[in-house]
Amino acid sequence: MTKPMIELKNIVFEYFGEEETRALDDLSYTINEGEWVAIIGHNGSGKSTQAKIINGLIAAKSGEVIVDGQTLNEENVWEVRSKVGMVFQNPDNQFVGATVEDDVAFGLENHGIPREEMLVRVKEALEYVRMNDFLTREPARLSGGQKQRVAIAGIVALAPKIIILDEATSMLDPEGRAEVLAVIKKIKAEKNLTVISITHDIDEAANADRILVMKQGKLLAQGKPQEIFAKGEELIELGLDIPFSQKLKIELAKRDMNLPNDYIGEEGLIELLWK
Repeated sequence: MTKPMIELKNIVFEYFGEEETRALDDLSYTINEGEWVAIIGHNGSGKSTQAKIINGLIAAKSGEVIVDGQTLNEENVWEVRSKVGMVFQNPDNQFVGATVEDDVAFGLENHGIPREEMLVRVKEALEYVRMNDFLTREPARLSGGQKQRVAIAGIVALAPKIIILDEATSMLDPEGRAEVLAVIKKIKAEKNLTVISITHDIDEAANADRILVMKQGKLLAQGKPQEIFAKGEELIELGLDIPFSQKLKIELAKRDMNLPNDYIGEEGLIELLWK
């Protein structure tokens, strides 16, 4: 039976500046245990605000946040936060240790993990992300992809049930992005993690089981990647990217080529065009 891991119920959040801005407007959805959900939307649509609310970094004006069966409140915020690991856009902002192993150990020390167990967890976490050969390397001397893998190892060592990637691949080159996504896939499969990707990257979103499309703090659409990508021009009008195969299909349709309405990946489109 599918178990809800994250539930947002009628969440409202407002920023106060010169004028009041509603960042999240009566937002509700459920993410199940072991599910990978990508949240996409233009800048200012409320994507990162959701991550901070789920992690208890900011409090909603109204509504309920339920994480692993616990309704988030002031009394249990630290317990709930221990279940959620966040990987941010710039890994340099997360590093505190002089070496890779020191950095991964830092979070464990803060949680009072005994030294013997800590050493085992650090080693296992770095093996998971294929960075065990870099134990004594300075984080600053690593590539972008390697830095994010170390940041992920620091989260994995803490054994959370949920990982949130907040634009975690946006500063990486294609090779680094592929490295990080491969690591997340592996960890998710082996540890049954629940993964939330907040992203502009269409390849990252394509890895998800489900995509949520945000606009001005509201949930505009949700569905499997192929269902969302099939919306094509609707996404482009929202300022969002779509896979190259979908862009090409839209252009071919304008030239009266009869193609299926459903989303077709690159291989499927090539096969159709050869017929």
